Amino acid sequence: MAASSSMAQAIITPRSSSFLPNLPLTPRSPTSRFTASSKLKISGSKRSVKYCIKASSDDTSETSEIGEVFSGLKEKWDAIENKPTVVIYGGGAVLGIWLSSTIVEAINGVPVIPKFLELVGLGYTGWFIYRYLLFKSTRKELADDIEALKKKIIGSE
Repeated sequence: MAASSSMAQAIITPRSSSFLPNLPLTPRSPTSRFTASSKLKISGSKRSVKYCIKASSDDTSETSEIGEVFSGLKEKWDAIENKPTVVIYGGGAVLGIWLSSTIVEAINGVPVIPKFLELVGLGYTGWFIYRYLLFKSTRKELADDIEALKKKIIGSE
Protein backbone atom coordinates (compact mmCIF):
# COMPACT_ATOMS: atom_id res chain seq x y z
CA MET A 1 0.00 0.00 0.00
CA ALA A 2 2.83 2.38 0.87
CA ALA A 3 4.67 1.58 -2.35
CA SER A 4 1.64 2.37 -4.51
CA SER A 5 1.03 5.73 -2.83
CA SER A 6 4.67 6.77 -3.20
CA MET A 7 4.57 5.63 -6.84
CA ALA A 8 1.45 7.72 -7.45
CA GLN A 9 3.11 10.70 -5.84
CA ALA A 10 6.18 10.28 -8.03
CA ILE A 11 3.99 10.24 -11.13
CA ILE A 12 1.84 13.21 -10.10
CA THR A 13 4.64 15.51 -8.98
CA PRO A 14 7.47 15.75 -11.51
CA ARG A 15 10.97 16.30 -10.18
CA SER A 16 12.15 18.65 -12.86
CA SER A 17 10.60 20.91 -15.42
CA SER A 18 11.54 18.56 -18.27
CA PHE A 19 8.46 16.44 -17.48
CA LEU A 20 6.10 19.32 -18.24
CA PRO A 21 4.80 19.46 -21.80
CA ASN A 22 5.48 22.48 -23.94
CA LEU A 23 2.22 24.34 -24.12
CA PRO A 24 1.57 26.15 -27.39
CA LEU A 25 1.27 29.85 -26.81
CA THR A 26 -1.67 31.42 -28.59
CA PRO A 27 -1.48 35.09 -29.47
CA ARG A 28 -3.84 37.34 -27.56
CA SER A 29 -6.49 38.85 -29.76
CA PRO A 30 -7.71 42.37 -28.89
CA THR A 31 -11.20 41.43 -30.09
CA SER A 32 -11.50 38.38 -27.83
CA ARG A 33 -13.70 39.10 -24.83
CA PHE A 34 -13.11 35.84 -22.99
CA THR A 35 -9.35 35.84 -22.59
CA ALA A 36 -7.57 35.08 -19.36
CA SER A 37 -3.82 35.01 -19.07
CA SER A 38 -1.66 34.14 -16.14
CA LYS A 39 1.82 32.98 -15.27
CA LEU A 40 2.57 29.51 -13.97
CA LYS A 41 5.56 29.33 -11.66
CA ILE A 42 7.32 25.98 -11.83
CA SER A 43 8.66 24.89 -8.46
CA GLY A 44 12.39 24.43 -8.41
CA SER A 45 13.08 26.62 -11.44
CA LYS A 46 13.25 30.32 -12.06
CA ARG A 47 11.46 30.35 -15.39
CA SER A 48 7.75 30.88 -15.81
CA VAL A 49 5.41 29.66 -18.49
CA LYS A 50 2.78 32.01 -19.86
CA TYR A 51 -0.48 30.51 -21.01
CA CYS A 52 -3.64 31.92 -22.49
CA ILE A 53 -7.16 30.50 -22.22
CA LYS A 54 -9.88 31.38 -24.70
CA ALA A 55 -13.53 30.47 -24.54
CA SER A 56 -15.50 30.32 -27.75
CA SER A 57 -18.79 28.88 -28.79
CA ASP A 58 -20.01 27.94 -32.24
CA ASP A 59 -23.35 26.74 -30.90
CA THR A 60 -26.19 29.17 -31.67
CA SER A 61 -28.91 27.14 -29.92
CA GLU A 62 -28.70 29.38 -26.83
CA THR A 63 -29.51 32.51 -28.84
CA SER A 64 -32.43 30.77 -30.54
CA GLU A 65 -33.80 29.66 -27.15
CA ILE A 66 -33.55 33.22 -25.85
CA GLY A 67 -35.38 34.46 -28.94
CA GLU A 68 -38.13 31.91 -28.34
CA VAL A 69 -38.50 33.03 -24.73
CA PHE A 70 -38.78 36.69 -25.73
CA SER A 71 -41.26 35.90 -28.49
CA GLY A 72 -43.35 33.88 -26.01
CA LEU A 73 -43.29 36.76 -23.53
CA LYS A 74 -44.29 39.20 -26.27
CA GLU A 75 -47.26 36.99 -27.22
CA LYS A 76 -48.38 36.79 -23.59
CA TRP A 77 -48.00 40.56 -23.16
CA ASP A 78 -50.06 41.20 -26.29
CA ALA A 79 -52.79 38.85 -24.98
CA ILE A 80 -53.23 40.88 -21.77
CA GLU A 81 -56.24 43.20 -21.94
CA ASN A 82 -55.64 45.41 -18.91
CA LYS A 83 -51.94 46.29 -19.17
CA PRO A 84 -51.87 49.25 -16.72
CA THR A 85 -53.16 47.01 -13.93
CA VAL A 86 -50.43 44.45 -14.62
CA VAL A 87 -47.78 47.20 -14.58
CA ILE A 88 -49.14 48.56 -11.28
CA TYR A 89 -49.17 45.08 -9.71
CA GLY A 90 -45.64 44.41 -10.97
CA GLY A 91 -44.39 47.74 -9.63
CA GLY A 92 -46.11 47.09 -6.31
CA ALA A 93 -44.45 43.66 -6.10
CA VAL A 94 -41.01 45.15 -6.78
CA LEU A 95 -41.65 47.91 -4.23
CA GLY A 96 -42.82 45.36 -1.66
CA ILE A 97 -39.74 43.20 -2.15
CA TRP A 98 -37.46 46.24 -1.85
CA LEU A 99 -39.28 47.45 1.28
CA SER A 100 -39.18 44.05 2.97
CA SER A 101 -35.49 43.71 2.12
CA THR A 102 -34.82 47.10 3.70
CA ILE A 103 -36.74 46.16 6.84
CA VAL A 104 -34.93 42.82 7.16
CA GLU A 105 -31.54 44.54 6.76
CA ALA A 106 -32.49 47.08 9.45
CA ILE A 107 -33.56 44.34 11.85
CA ASN A 108 -30.42 42.38 11.05
CA GLY A 109 -28.32 45.42 11.94
CA VAL A 110 -29.44 45.33 15.58
CA PRO A 111 -27.12 42.81 17.28
CA VAL A 112 -29.63 41.23 19.69
CA ILE A 113 -32.72 40.86 17.51
CA PRO A 114 -31.46 38.23 14.97
CA LYS A 115 -30.34 35.88 17.76
CA PHE A 116 -33.64 36.40 19.59
CA LEU A 117 -35.64 35.65 16.43
CA GLU A 118 -33.51 32.56 15.82
CA LEU A 119 -34.29 31.39 19.35
CA VAL A 120 -38.02 32.01 18.78
CA GLY A 121 -37.86 30.01 15.53
CA LEU A 122 -36.10 27.10 17.24
CA GLY A 123 -38.66 27.16 20.04
CA TYR A 124 -41.59 27.13 17.62
CA THR A 125 -40.00 24.31 15.61
CA GLY A 126 -39.60 22.24 18.78
CA TRP A 127 -43.21 22.92 19.79
CA PHE A 128 -44.49 21.98 16.31
CA ILE A 129 -42.56 18.71 16.36
CA TYR A 130 -43.86 17.88 19.86
CA ARG A 131 -47.43 18.92 19.04
CA TYR A 132 -47.91 17.39 15.57
CA LEU A 133 -45.16 14.95 14.62
CA LEU A 134 -44.31 12.89 17.70
CA PHE A 135 -47.47 10.83 18.09
CA LYS A 136 -49.60 8.98 15.54
CA SER A 137 -52.90 10.56 16.57
CA THR A 138 -51.54 14.10 16.27
CA ARG A 139 -49.99 13.29 12.87
CA LYS A 140 -53.45 12.20 11.69
CA GLU A 141 -54.91 15.44 13.09
CA LEU A 142 -52.29 17.45 11.13
CA ALA A 143 -53.07 15.53 7.93
CA ASP A 144 -56.80 16.20 8.40
CA ASP A 145 -56.14 19.92 8.97
CA ILE A 146 -54.03 20.08 5.80
CA GLU A 147 -56.74 18.34 3.76
CA ALA A 148 -59.39 20.73 5.12
CA LEU A 149 -57.20 23.69 4.20
CA LYS A 150 -56.69 22.30 0.68
CA LYS A 151 -60.45 21.93 0.21
CA LYS A 152 -61.01 25.44 1.55
CA ILE A 153 -58.46 26.92 -0.88
CA ILE A 154 -59.68 24.96 -3.89
CA GLY A 155 -63.27 25.80 -3.01
CA SER A 156 -64.77 22.34 -3.07
CA GLU A 157 -66.03 22.65 0.51
